[in-house]
Amino acid sequence: MTAITSRTGIVAHINVFTVAPEKQQLLIDSLIETINAARTVPGWLSARLHRSYDGTRVVNYVQYESQEAAQAVLRHLAAGGYLKRNTELGAVAPGQYEVVYTLEKE
Repeated sequence: MTAITSRTGIVAHINVFTVAPEKQQLLIDSLIETINAARTVPGWLSARLHRSYDGTRVVNYVQYESQEAAQAVLRHLAAGGYLKRNTELGAVAPGQYEVVYTLEKE
């Protein structure tokens, strides 16, 4: 299991999708296919999907070894049509981040 830790150089890519409630599960299913395609690219580390209880949001949290690995995965997914399909199901606000602080329950 990949941990979320700070200052490791790992790139976190967070996509926040806004989706019609009746399309939330379709988007989740599409993102699962996307994750399975992404995991074959060197440098991909992990992914998590989160759904909102009201059905209007899906959040995808992905970790890569580096910025270069993140870009390689995105190119692979774009070439396979995954990104287009996902954005047809919901509007996305993407971003790449560095984890700078974490706190765990002791």
